[in-house]
Amino acid sequence: MEGGTRLENANPLIFQRSGERQLTTEEEDEEFADPIDDREIFDLIRTINDPEHPLSLEELNVVEQVRVRVSDDDSTVSVEFTPTIPHCSMATLIGLSIKVKLLRSLPERFKIDVHITPGAHASEQAVNKQLGDKERVAAALENSHLLEVVNQCLSGRT
Repeated sequence: MEGGTRLENANPLIFQRSGERQLTTEEEDEEFADPIDDREIFDLIRTINDPEHPLSLEELNVVEQVRVRVSDDDSTVSVEFTPTIPHCSMATLIGLSIKVKLLRSLPERFKIDVHITPGAHASEQAVNKQLGDKERVAAALENSHLLEVVNQCLSGRT
C-alpha cells in the first residue's frame, strides 16, 4: 500500500491455491466445440491480484469455483465474490476487476453478472447496483487512474 496507508485487513487468512486444471484432448482440439464451464471462468478470475495485498483473490478466498455459474447455452456468467471483511472499501474495485477480466476474455455474447455473496458486505446492495449498471462501469473505466489500478489487479505477479 502506498504512502504508509493502513490496511483494512492487515492479517487476512490465506488459503491454498487449487491446482491447474488438466485439459482433455477435446479441450485442446481447436476443431472441437468446447462449451465454457464454471472451472474455465474460475481459472480466469482466480489469479486476479487483490488491490491491497500481494495475494490473489483465490488465495484470500474472495473467489471460489462453487460461486461461479455459467450457462454456455444461455450465454450467461454469474460470479459471487466474498470480500475478506464486511466493510471492505475495495469491494467495488474487486468486483470491477472481475467484471473487466471477464469482459476482456469472453465472447461478446455473454451477459456477465458480478455481485457480492449475499450477507458478506455492509454495502452489498450499493456495490451490486454499481457493478450491475453498464453506464457506471463504462464511466469508471474512462477514469485513467481507476483503469490503471484495475489493470494492476489483472496483471500477473512480479
